[in-house]
Amino acid sequence: MTKIVGHRGARNLWPENSTEGFRKTLELPVDAIEFDVHLTDAGELVVIHDATLDRTAEGTGKVRSLSPDQRSAIALKGSQESIPTLDEVLALFAASRPVELHVELKADADGVPYEGLEALAAAALERHGLAGRSLLTSFNHDVLARCKSVAPEIGRLCSINTKSAERLGVAATVARAAELADLVAVEKTLLAASAAEIEAIISRERLCCWVLNEHAELEHWLGQGVGWITSDDPSLALAVRAASRDAAA
Repeated sequence: MTKIVGHRGARNLWPENSTEGFRKTLELPVDAIEFDVHLTDAGELVVIHDATLDRTAEGTGKVRSLSPDQRSAIALKGSQESIPTLDEVLALFAASRPVELHVELKADADGVPYEGLEALAAAALERHGLAGRSLLTSFNHDVLARCKSVAPEIGRLCSINTKSAERLGVAATVARAAELADLVAVEKTLLAASAAEIEAIISRERLCCWVLNEHAELEHWLGQGVGWITSDDPSLALAVRAASRDAAA
């Protein structure tokens, strides 16, 4: 059965990468929840997607420049909560029903990976007892290679889109991703255009299609039998999956 991943919690339903959103997404029967991690110059691991505050928080500037006091004083847009730390988010998941975690390791505003983030994120997952049901994820092959080196016991997911596949080409990028990671998450447009080429390299069970938010596209990729689907609206994805199963029964 195709598994459903809530993207940034469920960003079409609740404030993305918020503890509020994670709590509410946990009430849905999702199989996994995805979220993003940055490292500040003060040494905090913080859960937010962008390398700058402007889009999702009531502030401006670079995430890496935040002090702990500044972070805790800045509310997320659409929420009364502040930007959460990774420890806060992992504590929530450690006390919740078992759900797989897809933990994306981000880069700074210049696109440079944070030094040491791989080991710090892995240590946090171990500390909260979540290493066994988590994947460290990235678009960056070097980051994933470091994850494999510092935390071989934690699974990995490699994300691919058209931009990240430009340098090596689709086939070579997927082949390298398959070596580094347990799952390969391909952006839906690229996967549709290169499905035969990709499936010649990696099985559908190890493929994740992202980000699917419309009924028709969810129905299509569920019908293709990919192993995972990531959605900003996991409630819709779950409903389409249930309807597809009922139709097949």
